Amino acid sequence: MGDQLSTMQPLRNPLTHRHSSGYKWLYSYTWQQQFRREKLVIIILVLIVIITAWVIITYNSLIQFRNRIENAWSQIDVQLKRRVDLIPNLVETVKGYAGHEKEVFQKVTEARSALQNAKTVGANAEANNMLTGALKTLFAVAEAYPELKANENFMMLQEELSGVESKIAYSRQFYNDTVLKYDNRREMFPSNVIAGMFNFKEREYFEIEEAEKGPVEVKF
Repeated sequence: MGDQLSTMQPLRNPLTHRHSSGYKWLYSYTWQQQFRREKLVIIILVLIVIITAWVIITYNSLIQFRNRIENAWSQIDVQLKRRVDLIPNLVETVKGYAGHEKEVFQKVTEARSALQNAKTVGANAEANNMLTGALKTLFAVAEAYPELKANENFMMLQEELSGVESKIAYSRQFYNDTVLKYDNRREMFPSNVIAGMFNFKEREYFEIEEAEKGPVEVKF
């Protein structure tokens, strides 16, 4: 009898066992919820990093295109100023042989003044087209004066102007191509969102009339 009592196992309290199982389930559920929250936070942080990186890259690319436009325009501006500087000497040279062509000289002078005072890309393009037309008239007048066409100073000025025209044409192509790339990036989704947020505005093209696209040339 004594041996039987000594070998008997203690009875398990069913209430205690139930509480222990409940605690384990609660702990497991709490741990799973915490894991899910941490996973969600990590996903949100990753998305924030990706979006922030995209905003920075897009913004910097728009800045890069805008700076390229400014640089391309500065190249055109240099050549336009060079063209303006050559006009007075050219007019004075022609006057020495065709002083009575006052209307032609006046148109050239007015076009030069308009180009000199132009402030925007559009105004520069319009004034440059006007000057090109006036110069073509001036060179047409020169055709009637063989001695003027043979003048060394006149030939040198005409050659310099032709070179400037070629440089303007090349710079214009590069400028307009850059503006096109900038406009595409500025207008296409989703980069247009960043362009709108940071006020990246439309830029003007440097347009040349179809009749004026060739360099000013005189056949001697």
